[in-house]
Amino acid sequence: MTRNPTAEIERLIEPAIDAAGYDLVRVRVFGESRPRLQIMAERKDRRRVTVDDCAAISRLISPILDVADPVAGEYDLEVSSPGIDRPLVRLADYERFAGFEAKVETAIAVNGRRRFRGRLRGVENEQVVLDCDDEAVALPIGDIRQASLVLNDELLAAAQEEQNGLG
Repeated sequence: MTRNPTAEIERLIEPAIDAAGYDLVRVRVFGESRPRLQIMAERKDRRRVTVDDCAAISRLISPILDVADPVAGEYDLEVSSPGIDRPLVRLADYERFAGFEAKVETAIAVNGRRRFRGRLRGVENEQVVLDCDDEAVALPIGDIRQASLVLNDELLAAAQEEQNGLG
């Protein structure tokens, strides 16, 4: 596969996912001989995503993908929740999870480093601000290769509290 169709896939499926009560978290296409199309979504009401939710999303987007055919050849569709130690993709993710620990990898070195781990402050001027090694580091959102929350006791407690509050 020579092209990366993730932006096209997002454009195609996001309206349907949104209308069904979910937020699209991430779209990834990976693998060579038989690519895997990974769709991560979460419920707008922030309840845990169930297997039934994943199946519903799959049934919802499969016809859209079949018609548009954005991935060349055969592929496997995988629909999942982002999990507790979720990836951070959009600026809103960094704002929403400010105060939690995250690990971030950049494509371009910042202050001589590409890997950072620290507490998220949020976003300022299209840059993710992270308290790392007793200093604030500003990472341009466009330079971030991948980022995710760090699974720790604080994050687990917050996830449990969120679910108890919704229950």
